[in-house]
Amino acid sequence: MIKSLNKQLDVLFVSPDSSAKAYQELAQKYSAIETPTWSLLLAQACRSNGFEAAILDTGAERLTLEQSVRRIDEANPRLVCLTVYGQNPNSGTTNMIGAIALARGLKAAYPEYKIAIVGSHTSALPLEVLTEDSIDYVLLNEGVYAVQNLLRSNLDDEVGKVKGIGHKLHGRPWLNAPEHVVPQERMDIDLPGYAWDLLPYDKQPLDLYRAHFWHAEFDHAKRTPFAAIYTSLGCRFACNFCMINIVNREDNGDGINSSDSRKMRYWSPDFITKEFETLANLGVETLRISDEMFFLDKRYFEPLLNNIIDRELSLRMWAYSRIDTVRPKYLDLFKRAGIGWLALGVEAGNQAVRREVSKGSFKDINIREVAREIREADVNIISNYIYGFPDDTHETMQQTLDLALELNTEMANMYPCQALPGSPLYYEAKQNGWPLPTNYEGYAFLSYESQPLPTKHLSAAEVVRFRDDAWQTYFTNPDYLNLVEKKFGRAQRLNVEDMSQSAPAPSVAGNCRTRNLPRLNC
Repeated sequence: MIKSLNKQLDVLFVSPDSSAKAYQELAQKYSAIETPTWSLLLAQACRSNGFEAAILDTGAERLTLEQSVRRIDEANPRLVCLTVYGQNPNSGTTNMIGAIALARGLKAAYPEYKIAIVGSHTSALPLEVLTEDSIDYVLLNEGVYAVQNLLRSNLDDEVGKVKGIGHKLHGRPWLNAPEHVVPQERMDIDLPGYAWDLLPYDKQPLDLYRAHFWHAEFDHAKRTPFAAIYTSLGCRFACNFCMINIVNREDNGDGINSSDSRKMRYWSPDFITKEFETLANLGVETLRISDEMFFLDKRYFEPLLNNIIDRELSLRMWAYSRIDTVRPKYLDLFKRAGIGWLALGVEAGNQAVRREVSKGSFKDINIREVAREIREADVNIISNYIYGFPDDTHETMQQTLDLALELNTEMANMYPCQALPGSPLYYEAKQNGWPLPTNYEGYAFLSYESQPLPTKHLSAAEVVRFRDDAWQTYFTNPDYLNLVEKKFGRAQRLNVEDMSQSAPAPSVAGNCRTRNLPRLNC
């Protein structure tokens, strides 16, 4: 039962905005603005246990730091909880840019507010985050039980007994006993959906959010209203460059990385179907399924997709899959349910490089055949490529670009390899003394200050320069532009051409302007 609205707000979940530093001018037009998934989940979990919760999404509302601080004070919560996640693997760290700036601004103006922070970066490096003077508490792992434990305390001398948090003990960072993540059998109960009603409304629900440009088939008019949703949490795999599973962490020991807590948990299909119905009733047509491995377990995706078809929900969706988990016999079901895009982690064109970073979990299969089968089902592909793995050379990165040009998928992401906090690669970099970014902007894939890893053969500057050139090569390739025009229309092709000519284009990020890298002939 929800407590009376006349009672003081127990917790305000704040989603800070880091887009200006992470994307520069691209944030104004091209980057997506996603619904704050974990704020929605944590708020609903708190409300189901009698706590009064609210959400402030500073990015969606385009608030300045000063406006954000004022809005927090107007809400007057017992606890301010900065939820610092993001659907992209690097977002938990990159979004710390805005989180720390907001925490400092709030503490300077209103030092009486208690500030907690939760997210993937916090789970990876909780003691480091606690060294920040403005942060009072860190919530470990996903924080579902930890935040409720904290709210049951007086937020003062009782916090030493609160499981699942870190705090300052005698002025030094200290971690209490860990708390569990929500187990599979409690998913529908302890994570009872999304608090959609707490999001800011403008003309209609969710119209402050916008889909990825490509998801809307390169048509800006289709980008909103938009929402993102999980139907499962986590991943069963342990790729060296990925930190997704760090939010499953239940061990406070040193050196724990995402591969130590790989697991997946699912909401029941009927339960999560109701969330899809809620979004459809709110007018949402463009929807991201954020699961890391949606195309994996038919026991969950098959009944859910059949429910969507049976209820005639008109949704334009995309979902993730690994190349080696695509099963052609289900592609028609995906298409009929409204999943028009599959995001595939191709990663690298060289098999040996890909096998090394996936730690043997990536099956050697015919990528070209998988792409052909997906296309025959009339499903679009967004391929993800990473440049600068530890074993990469200029030649192997060229193989990755050559494969991308050959596959010529409807969209491609091109990332520099980052040793993201929480990933096995991060600790490998620390052990080997490889240079890591000295600020949060350095972990942003498209920031001017992006600082990827050097490889065994190339400098970080050479990696980011190759990535930048690869991006321009792909998106100005006549074969690609002809594909866009054939599939989506002439206007959409012109939109893509406009994107590639924008100043700064995505490929410019870091090329010659990266503060921590030597200037090359670029």
